[in-house]
Order: sequence, then structure tokens, then C-alpha cells
Amino acid sequence: MTTNAPMSSERLDSLPGHFHGFALMHVAMRRDARRLLAAVPALSPAGLPDAGRWWGRLRDVIEWHHRSEDAFLWPELARRLPECAGQAEALAGDHAELEAAMAAVSAALRDAGPAALGAAAQRFSDVLCAHLADEERVAFPVFARLTVRGYLDLEQRLVRTAPRGVLAYLPPWMLDGAEPAAVRHVEATMPPPVRLLGRTVLRRRYERRLTAITHPV
Repeated sequence: MTTNAPMSSERLDSLPGHFHGFALMHVAMRRDARRLLAAVPALSPAGLPDAGRWWGRLRDVIEWHHRSEDAFLWPELARRLPECAGQAEALAGDHAELEAAMAAVSAALRDAGPAALGAAAQRFSDVLCAHLADEERVAFPVFARLTVRGYLDLEQRLVRTAPRGVLAYLPPWMLDGAEPAAVRHVEATMPPPVRLLGRTVLRRRYERRLTAITHPV
């Protein structure tokens, strides 16, 4: 871990290895925002339904991630670290702008078509990246006040709040294109059956859906 750099998921070497699971969710969100922007010029009306299904899964994951933070993670941090309650409370409920940006992408995919999608996708990317940077600036130093065991217990309890569909999507989605060291850190925290499914059945399902955005029609 680089000691002098501010902690950020954009620089995984600035983070301790046990933070990499949380960080890779943010990495994956930014990666898919870029994928959506790259796909827009090639998307035709015929490709919108499949792209919409891919987007729906991404939106489900982002909404779960942020709502579970508000409902569980920030309150639990405030309980465990009373001296950090102010920082934890500042993070809660800060998702309205992001939800509006995601709703605009959904509307463009469903109703407006490719012409309107570019602006909505750019707005989503801008809002998402700014939000994640703001969140990490506060959250990572608070996480660092926990022990490794305490942090991982909190993260595992957070993951267990995910709906079944999100749980099935998370392993291949998080690890898609991730740095090998980060993959090793994250897989080490997974139960062996989940690790195996993430590399096989869930990975194949994930990749089939992904073609709608990586090879749009």
C-alpha cells in the first residue's frame, strides 16, 4: 500500500488489501459507465432492449450498494466508531442526484432511443464518478479505524443484504478486468463454492449479458 497517497479505488495500491472488495465495486461502476458511453454511437433501436436489460442489472447493483450503505453501513459505522458518527452521517442519503441520473438513462433506453441516450449516459458517468470520489474521501479513512477482522465482518454483513439476483451478479461483475492482486484479495474472502460459481456458471451468464453493450447492434 502506498502510504502518502489519498486512499482511492482509482489507485488500488493506496488501499489495504482487505478494502479491495468494496473498492472493486466502485471500479466496476466506473468501468460500466465508460462501457455505456462507448456503446452509445453504435447502438441501434434494435439493440436497445438487450442494452436495457444489461443496464437494468447494473442499476440494480448500484441501487442496492447505495441503499444498503444508507440503511446498514453508515449507521453501523456510527455505532462502532462514535467518534466518526459525524462523517458517517454526512455520507447517508447522498444518492438522490445519482438516482435521478440513472432514471434518465433508463428512460432513454426505454422510450427515447439512441439520440437521447448519449446525454443521459454522460450525465450518469459524471454524477457517478463525482459521487464515488466524494464518498471514498470520507469513507476510506473511517474504514481504516476498524481492525481487519472488524472491517471484513462489516463488509460480509453488507453483502448478505443483497437480493439473490444481485448476489449472483456480483462476483463476475466485480472481478471483470480487475487487477490480479485485487482479485486474489477479494476471492480469498469468498466461500469456496461462491468462488467456483463466480469463475464458471455465473461468469458465463454475465458474459452473455455483457455482449449487449460491448458488441451493440
